Amino acid sequence: MNDRDHPSAIGPVVVDNREASRFEVLVDGDVVGFADYVDLGDRVELPHTVVDRAMRGRGIAALLIERALDDVRASGRTVIPSCWYVAQYIESHPDYADLLAG
Repeated sequence: MNDRDHPSAIGPVVVDNREASRFEVLVDGDVVGFADYVDLGDRVELPHTVVDRAMRGRGIAALLIERALDDVRASGRTVIPSCWYVAQYIESHPDYADLLAG
């Protein structure tokens, strides 16, 4: 485990809440956004991303999806971007295009 898996009062922190099958963004210990995932073995589906209305426009969703995609890459799997935001993020960050499930 590393520092990004431990919530802190310093800025947004992304954690993998495996019990809920979602990545969560915490600010001062409060969940302000999340991205659900479905583990499909060699693929990970990202069907839904939510950020609290008051926290929108601060890069929270991008931070969340970047962490999710980095974890997919580290695990050697591919991603199914069912969420429009995830698909748009990958399109605008071509360095993640290799993760798209065929």
